[in-house]
Amino acid sequence: MSSPDRRRLGLSLLASEITVLFRRKRTWAMLIALAAVPVLVGVAIRIASGPDSGRGPSFLSQIAGNGLFVGVASLVLAIPLFLPLTIGVVAGDTIAGEASQGTLRYLLVAPAGRPRLLVVKFLGAAVFCFAAPLAVVVAGTLTGLALFPVGPVTLLSGDQVPVGEGLLRLLAMAAYVGVAMLGLTAVGLFVSTLTDVPVGAMAATVVLAVTSQVLDQLPQLEALHPFLLSDSWLGLVDLLRDPPLWSTFGTNALLQLGYVVVFGALAYGRFTTRDVLA
Repeated sequence: MSSPDRRRLGLSLLASEITVLFRRKRTWAMLIALAAVPVLVGVAIRIASGPDSGRGPSFLSQIAGNGLFVGVASLVLAIPLFLPLTIGVVAGDTIAGEASQGTLRYLLVAPAGRPRLLVVKFLGAAVFCFAAPLAVVVAGTLTGLALFPVGPVTLLSGDQVPVGEGLLRLLAMAAYVGVAMLGLTAVGLFVSTLTDVPVGAMAATVVLAVTSQVLDQLPQLEALHPFLLSDSWLGLVDLLRDPPLWSTFGTNALLQLGYVVVFGALAYGRFTTRDVLA
């Protein structure tokens, strides 16, 4: 098969993978559940703040004073559990789901080859990594517009930026979180190659994400923190500084790239030697 034919086959497989992923009711159920987080946050703060929102805690007052902060608060709330949970479900299902349904052997009959199939599975899950935080941001923005006034965004430094720039920073934060979840996706992909039980792969991926966050809170393991999967997850708030600390974005990307390379190699080694046709 010529190189152009291989590229076309790879793109066709990727398009098919993304189409199948977003046709599943489970995928949309998870996106709707994520979108419900900012709705619940906005409604709860609206009820708690009442007509005299300026007298509430600073956190509530800041959100009640500018609806754009609903998206920010929702992203921060979703990172520790909700996002890893949904990412773990998608990543853990990549290979194990096909194996459990008996469709993996048919995929391998195609001339795509195991390495290309593995890359396609990762890229499909990676698309969900960016769709998930985007769902939170979009729902948070719409909720904020509906429930609270919207105006210039006050940054952590005390400076204000126009609404348009505030929206762009929200999108940048969603992209930051999407990148931050790529390492977890690679971990889930590797775990998925170890079993034919997708539920087990999903659960193991989520447990690893939670374990990383627990270890990240132990001061005795401070030297280990920069290498933990979740260490840079909450660095998205640095995009609310003036100027934004893009170095945090770069550090996050490098950390996740390391996990993608290491666990991608482990997944490759396991998948290319695994007997799935028996």
